[in-house]
Amino acid sequence: MFGRVREWSRHHEKLANALWASPLALFCVLSAFASRGAGTSDGGAVPGLGGYLGLTALLLLPLLWRHRPVLSFAAIALVSFGQWLAGLAPMPANLAVLVALYAVAYRCRFRWAMAACLVAELGVAMVMINWDDPGLGLFFSSSIFVVTIWLSGLYASTRRRYLESLEERAERAERERDQQARMAAAAERARIARELHDVVAHNVSVMVVQADGAGYALDTDVEQARTAVKAISATGRAALAEMRRLLGVLRKTEDDSQEAEPGKAASERAGAADYYPQPGLAQLDELVATFAVPATLRVSGDPARLPEGQQLAVYRIVQEALTNVLKHGGPGASATVEIDVSGGDVQVRVTDDGRGAAASHAGGGHGLIGMRERAGMYGGAVSAGPRRGGGFEVVARLPLAREAA
Repeated sequence: MFGRVREWSRHHEKLANALWASPLALFCVLSAFASRGAGTSDGGAVPGLGGYLGLTALLLLPLLWRHRPVLSFAAIALVSFGQWLAGLAPMPANLAVLVALYAVAYRCRFRWAMAACLVAELGVAMVMINWDDPGLGLFFSSSIFVVTIWLSGLYASTRRRYLESLEERAERAERERDQQARMAAAAERARIARELHDVVAHNVSVMVVQADGAGYALDTDVEQARTAVKAISATGRAALAEMRRLLGVLRKTEDDSQEAEPGKAASERAGAADYYPQPGLAQLDELVATFAVPATLRVSGDPARLPEGQQLAVYRIVQEALTNVLKHGGPGASATVEIDVSGGDVQVRVTDDGRGAAASHAGGGHGLIGMRERAGMYGGAVSAGPRRGGGFEVVARLPLAREAA
């Protein structure tokens, strides 16, 4: 609510200033009608009703420009000085000096605030000169009141700057977090693209070998040639599907390339020239057996139905989930990996009995981003969170690739 009021005040400064000064203006008008007629007081002459209202307006109008505190304070001080030269007694509208003093202390640098405080103290002293018998007590009490207003403005200014620095720091941290997330997603897509490139290259190599075999057997063994041609067709469809995914990943990576660090992007491009065999579900046994966290693997259905690219995505998701167990599960944690390929989709569930919600996730890791990128490439999704009763759970569901279905 206060944020909305502050935002409204920024767009309607003069109206906000008028509302701010309206209680003082109402008090001054009521005082004018209460003291009808001209006369004198201990502090000087009292003007008539017309002069009283006119002087009140001259003292209060500069408050409409309170967002320019130095000019507003200077104008009110000059009107007050003219009032003193004319020998007129102080009136409630002279409190506008204190309002303007608070605005200077709140909005301006310390040297301007100090100068305004000295001018206000000088005004107090000048009023005491025109007073018949002011006494030191009245002077000191008036001075303490002025200094209190000034200190209140300084305190409010310090708190405002502190809150603005906190807001700026929070916005900067949010921007850095979003930038790091985009960089991590771009790096993960580049890695996925390299791995899919290897899968496609392997499929094309298989097609070339099968085509050569079909060519040799065409005249001697027609059945063998027919089998080779069928294998070429199936492998070609799988390679085409993986190529489409590869192009989709590359488009996303290109869109995010402006957000990545130049040095890191160069290293990713340089790494694209490294070719190595990509793991699949057949290598999960070795992964689980050799991982630093004790883990159990359960596979149901026919994992051989999955194409190589989707097997690679499942392998990387399991690998990253086990890595999270190692980082956050705590000492003595163990994990269970369950993979179900029996239905129309692939379900991967990695659970552990570690610290769960109590684990510290500080350190800037982006494992979940990578898992979601891999699952999203096949139209799937990943959910992760603490389990009831303790531990942590990562669940990924990937629709079965069309070439496998």
